[in-house]
Amino acid sequence: MPKRINKAIELLSDDQPVFYTGSHTGANLTYEAGKAAAKTWADYINIGMEHGAFDMAGLNNFMRGLAAGGPTNSGHLTPAVIVEMPVDGSSTDVIRANAWQFRQVLAQGVHGILLCHAESPEAVKVFVECCRYPFQTIGVGTQLEVGRRGSAGQGSAAPIWGISADEYLGKADPWPLNPNGELLLGLKIENKRALANVELTARVPGIAFAEWGPSDMGMSFGYQRTPHPVPEELTAARNRVFAACKAAGLAFLESATPDGVGSKIDEGIRIMSGGSSGEIATAGRDYAHRTMPV
Repeated sequence: MPKRINKAIELLSDDQPVFYTGSHTGANLTYEAGKAAAKTWADYINIGMEHGAFDMAGLNNFMRGLAAGGPTNSGHLTPAVIVEMPVDGSSTDVIRANAWQFRQVLAQGVHGILLCHAESPEAVKVFVECCRYPFQTIGVGTQLEVGRRGSAGQGSAAPIWGISADEYLGKADPWPLNPNGELLLGLKIENKRALANVELTARVPGIAFAEWGPSDMGMSFGYQRTPHPVPEELTAARNRVFAACKAAGLAFLESATPDGVGSKIDEGIRIMSGGSSGEIATAGRDYAHRTMPV
């Protein structure tokens, strides 16, 4: 039996690598697509709304289909679902003005949110606050202010998690800030402005993982397409983000290959794309001697 609702958190808690699938430019968000994805090989499904449509009706249908098609072979009601948001983490004003996006996405029963272009630690702090209920007080009064998420969304989200609305209210809090929380909040540190603040940003309580966004980071450094081999300045940017994540205890997300996934795991990478058909995930799970069923 699974220990947690969020499969990705359960794996990260055991220091196991997590493998995801999904598009960064949109998704087929239908009830039927959700049912078909329920038995995916992936630990979590990434839904890209940064460049794809902000489709709440579609997301609702997909999540209901996902729950109806479950449970997963590991016993979780659904794979975890993480949504890439269209809003940028550029300033506190931008985050507060777009907090409605977080509320609506969380109300569909997703398990996490990925904030793109996380440039400002102050903006990331408000992002975390917007994803928390006011009665969740871990960290409040020191580095965080009172949560800003309102009541009502729990009624639609709880059935996707397979729990009551009251139980959802207690569990819908960011991990690892709240050891019992089931929400996974992540960041993309993907331009020079974000890079300049990464050591402070990575230490904002409530964040669980981050990535360096090589394509956008490359553009920020003046490259239309990221060159191969990767220039020294981009390698240095990647290493700086990775070092900040390690210092803050965040999981680091990065691409891998079937042949190279073992070395990535040894380096400390804990979140990776699983490949088009799960071939990277299969190799990585074998290397990590994973026992949880796919």
